[in-house]
Amino acid sequence: MLVLTRRTGQSILVGDDIVITVLELSRDQVRIGIRAPRSVSVHREEVYEEILLSNRAAAAAATESVPVAVERPSAFGDLPRKPS
Repeated sequence: MLVLTRRTGQSILVGDDIVITVLELSRDQVRIGIRAPRSVSVHREEVYEEILLSNRAAAAAATESVPVAVERPSAFGDLPRKPS
């Protein structure tokens, strides 16, 4: 982990197009601003974790609701089937 010290108004660059700026310091909080391209998702960690949990739950529900194909016995015994 990279640890940096910044003052109000100072910035940190991440790559070529993400800028993190310290906006305000108070006793137990720091306000930061993040400038990034629209193609980059920016979330608070707790929000991102909720998104992941929601996505996993949706994926699990989707796989549970997918019907399983069951082959029925042919009325003609074991005759070869035509390819579809």
